[in-house]
Amino acid sequence: MSSSQLYPIHILHRTPWRDTSLLIEAFSPEHGRIGLVARGVRGKRSHKAALLQPFQPLLASWAGRGDLLSLHNVEPDGPAQSLHGAALNSGFYLNELLLRLLQRHDPHPELYQAYCIALLRLQSGEQIEWTLRLFECELLEQLGYGLLLGCAADTGMALEPLQPYVYLPERGPIPAEQAEGRVLQGKTLLRLAEAQWPASEVDPQLLQEAKYLLRQSLARYLGPKPLASRALFQTVSGQ
Repeated sequence: MSSSQLYPIHILHRTPWRDTSLLIEAFSPEHGRIGLVARGVRGKRSHKAALLQPFQPLLASWAGRGDLLSLHNVEPDGPAQSLHGAALNSGFYLNELLLRLLQRHDPHPELYQAYCIALLRLQSGEQIEWTLRLFECELLEQLGYGLLLGCAADTGMALEPLQPYVYLPERGPIPAEQAEGRVLQGKTLLRLAEAQWPASEVDPQLLQEAKYLLRQSLARYLGPKPLASRALFQTVSGQ
């Protein structure tokens, strides 16, 4: 593959390689997750290393075949998202999810858009937990593992906001009296189904239930290897 056309990308991870180069994992709406070699960017005469950072929208071109392509040109595609504290840790968490769950060269333009929106919301510093939950839902949906959130699994009836449910993997929500497991309120599932940015603070119980559901759902596809970003979260928060 060889192209001089510039494509939007976000860098998910970068690693020093040899004396002056970088190995980069990037996310592109047209090309999915791609591996890039940025040669010579850490040299004294290059200013690209400062540009090749996570959370900086970029336009880039590359060439080559296989899993590792050669980065050619790169330029900013807007200002970098300024993330700090919990928002920064959350951004690294989103990047790690994409690294772990996306296959190479599998385009997901809608997921890329959801990622850009999530970064903007993280930058605001508001509703960080809810931002993560909405992105996790969209990630599962785009990968073909979407959650059944608006209706009961067995009957297809709309969920009742005040009714307790248990969410069964590969089936969905059923009334709590019919199964054992963590009880989730119908309003939690309905709120996730709406996928709307809230006008006010989200209820703490709803956030806890949503976090449990999404963590359990993602664990089925992430496998046993722990997430480094989650461990960082726990270290910083002291949990």
